[in-house]
Amino acid sequence: MEKSDYTILLVDDEPDILEFVGYNIKKEGYSLITSSNGKEAIELARRDLPQLIILDIMMPGMDGIEVCSELRKIPELKQTIIAFLTARGEDFTQIAGLDAGGDDYITKPIKPRVLMSRINALLRRYPTDKTRELQMVLGDTIIDRERYVIIKNGQEILFPRKEFELLALLMSKPNKVFSREEIFEEVWGDDVVVGDRTIDVHIRRIREKLNDENIKTIKGVGYKYEFYTKS
Repeated sequence: MEKSDYTILLVDDEPDILEFVGYNIKKEGYSLITSSNGKEAIELARRDLPQLIILDIMMPGMDGIEVCSELRKIPELKQTIIAFLTARGEDFTQIAGLDAGGDDYITKPIKPRVLMSRINALLRRYPTDKTRELQMVLGDTIIDRERYVIIKNGQEILFPRKEFELLALLMSKPNKVFSREEIFEEVWGDDVVVGDRTIDVHIRRIREKLNDENIKTIKGVGYKYEFYTKS
């Protein structure tokens, strides 16, 4: 895909941020949509199905975390990357954002070249490779890449993009221990900076949704999906 094929939705209640960040996004060659409030942003996202949504957290009325939660309920946006644009770096805020289905954080103020580097890196992770295996079956769990859903015991479960990719990675090689470094590189990309607790939060959410004890923590190393065929 060319850069002009990607649509970015930028949401912030500060006109200066919309102008500054929006200018750099358009200069880079991406298509841009802007919104100054959460409710309008949800409608625009539903209408235009952007590949990347950049959300300010501190907005009046409906904050970015609430908006993210609502966006993740829209099936057509399950592959959309959501990044929070925020001046806040508190740990609890990052965890709340991840719990809402966010993929990354961009901390402001940020230099234009660094901003675009982060945006380019995020969009490189957008799933466009049609040559990947479309369906993977392991026991009672099916990973359907074509529809981007997890099927467990015949029941479909919708996952945010990062959770889906993380589970797919672990299941791609049962019993292999994936180090935290490998997971970061494969799921987030080695040029995307995320917090140390990001993987832990995503793993916890996957376990809760699947009620699955197969995902094992290897202390000090990483994680694996434990699976043995019954003889």
